[in-house]
Formats: sequence, C-alpha cells, structure tokens
Amino acid sequence: MEIPKLVLPLDVTAIEKCLPHRYPFLLIDKVVALTPGESVHALKAISGSDPILQGHFPGHPIYPGVLIVEGLAQASGVLGVYSRNGIAVNTVLLTEIEKARFRKKVEPGETLHYELVVERQRGDFFWFDGKASVGDSLVAHVKFSALMK
Repeated sequence: MEIPKLVLPLDVTAIEKCLPHRYPFLLIDKVVALTPGESVHALKAISGSDPILQGHFPGHPIYPGVLIVEGLAQASGVLGVYSRNGIAVNTVLLTEIEKARFRKKVEPGETLHYELVVERQRGDFFWFDGKASVGDSLVAHVKFSALMK
C-alpha cells in the first residue's frame, strides 16, 4: 500500500490510502493536524442521512457512542501510519479500551472533532488518550491501546 505524502489537511481519498475502511464504515472525513508519533486531529461531519442514524432512536437520532470510539480508533490508525516512518499499517486492532466516558449526545448536523495523543509506544503497540468534542463541548473521553501491523 502506497502511503500518501503528509500534506494537511488529508481528505477522504488520502485517508482511504491509510485505512482499509470504506463507506459507510469510514468514520473520519478529514485529518486537519498530525504530528507523527505524537498527535492527530480529525473531523467527522454527522449527517442525518447517515444509514446508522435511520435506525438509532428513529425520530430523534443520536450518533452511537461506540461509533465515536471507532472514529477515534480510525484516527489513531492514520496517526500510526505516519508514525511508523512510511511502513504501511495493514491492520489496527484495539487491544484495550479503558475509562470510556460519554458526556453528551451527538446529533445530525454537528461535527465531531477527534483529538488523540500518543501516551506511549512500544514496537507495534500504541497507547492513546482520545477526546471527541462538538464545538467547545467534550462529548467523549477514551483511553485505549492498539496493535498496528
């Protein structure tokens, strides 16, 4: 897999070269900031036409918390690609999720901001501190680890 040169912002086309995910399960739209080995800031616009929202609380759709965690994990995968000196990441496997806290609901029309910091790295294992926010409001905070092969 050819990794695109790191030119920010990364759009969906560049993200698809880093991750195996595709619509409707590609849960980040843009990477606006990335420092290899340190941090990433990605965005996801929540649309009312998103297939998952059609059946999740019909009439009052709420973006599922588990997809917020998956969006953070996908952003970590993009960070992992650029943190491994151009070595492709074929698989990102979550190895642990701890201290997942969900603070507010996310509704259609809002934009999720995913911000992750690498707490440490040992070989192919990464430990992350991830936050998701809408505007100035924190909606989720998760600490997790992942194996990137």
